[in-house]
Amino acid sequence: MLQIYDDTYFMRQALQEAHRAAEQGEVPVGAVIVSQNRIIARGHNQTELLTDVTAHAEIIALTAAADFLGGKYLPDCTLYVTLEPCVMCAGALAWAQLGRLVYGASDEKRGFMRYGKSMLHPKTKVEFGFQKEESEQLLKAFFKAKR
Repeated sequence: MLQIYDDTYFMRQALQEAHRAAEQGEVPVGAVIVSQNRIIARGHNQTELLTDVTAHAEIIALTAAADFLGGKYLPDCTLYVTLEPCVMCAGALAWAQLGRLVYGASDEKRGFMRYGKSMLHPKTKVEFGFQKEESEQLLKAFFKAKR
């Protein structure tokens, strides 16, 4: 029997990825990409591990999803990510023609929404605020421990 999951379930999976990032000393951002109610890719920040400023959770998940699907376009996929994507990641999401973006916490300083939804592909649907409090708490605790 096919089990149907919801946005809360998938965002919790993204939060698990964020916790993995925190455990590795990375900024705790996690992402999962879903196609046909199934997680096809996961990612968490790995900029420190890979010494690569582009190794954001979204980019890692996008690469894994494209590899899984055998193509670079993701119009039938949803990305769940714990923090609003930055401008770099929004550009990658636009090029991937992502179908839907769901994110938790907003990023007032570096989030793409400072520049507007037009940074994404015109057909990408955006929803935010899912598991917002837990995403924010995880980030605040991480940066408090760093200071």
